[in-house]
Amino acid sequence: MNVAAIMSVSLILFSVIDILGNLPIILDMKKNGIEIKATVATFSAALIMVAFLLFGSAILGLFGIEVASFALAGSLIIFFIGLEMILGVRIFRDHHEDGGSGSIVPIAFPLLAGAGTLTTIISLKAEYDTYSILAGIIINLMIVFVILQSSDWLSKKISPQLSATLRKIFGILLIAIAIQMFRSYI
Repeated sequence: MNVAAIMSVSLILFSVIDILGNLPIILDMKKNGIEIKATVATFSAALIMVAFLLFGSAILGLFGIEVASFALAGSLIIFFIGLEMILGVRIFRDHHEDGGSGSIVPIAFPLLAGAGTLTTIISLKAEYDTYSILAGIIINLMIVFVILQSSDWLSKKISPQLSATLRKIFGILLIAIAIQMFRSYI
């Protein structure tokens, strides 16, 4: 396992998952009476991410899609997610019903382990070893768990300006990562 690879994967996944940028969504859901269990959400997202890490290539094979082609498509999705973060517009829209528990839907899927995250995981497999990606997933899920667990406390400490600034910084990083991925597969 390469420490530099683990750090790179962790940063990429942290930017795509965007737990800090999604914190306002999580806080708004809690404010509207939707229960969010940090353990359930984190464990569910872990299952989805690890399953896609291990079996994503096989699933793509069923459809006759090469991993390199999926990685190119993933770089485009990452690019658009970065644009969303910088420009403050929504390109991707998730529709879900409100009410009840939000731990699995929409928190675990699609907020944490959505299309962008799954595309990124399969794209990362073309550049990094499975253990580095798994370590990156675990690191990010530990961060996600801590943030979900302390979301009420964080709502009092993080200003909207800081949240917006962090979102833009990670957006720029995502766009740079997307361009680098795209260039490496052309």
